[in-house]
Amino acid sequence: EVQLVESGGGLVQPGGSLRLSCAASGFTFSNSVMSWVRQAPGKGLEWVSSINGAGATTRYADSVKGRFTISRDNAKNTLYLQMNNLKPEDTAVYYCSKPKGYRDYVPLNPSNDYRGQRTQVTVSS
Repeated sequence: EVQLVESGGGLVQPGGSLRLSCAASGFTFSNSVMSWVRQAPGKGLEWVSSINGAGATTRYADSVKGRFTISRDNAKNTLYLQMNNLKPEDTAVYYCSKPKGYRDYVPLNPSNDYRGQRTQVTVSS
């Protein structure tokens, strides 16, 4: 059974940083493309970033490019998202995700993918 457990969310001021973590189990983590998606209040799921199994290839949504960094530690079965220069529009619940289908590492249908229980990120002064 795929299990994904996020941690690291919280309240931060604009311009601040947070690092999200996702502990994965129940599947071969090192062989799996992994993603982060988020959902802002009143909005649908938005893909944020993806990384391939080896960690050598990454993709980012334009809204976070240059500010967020996705990474993984396959020895620890853990996925990370380093978020710098956070903005109020980054406020959302963030999910670690194992896509069931993707093209160029971008999930085809994030709502159908395996997701964790989410972690809240609030950017506010």
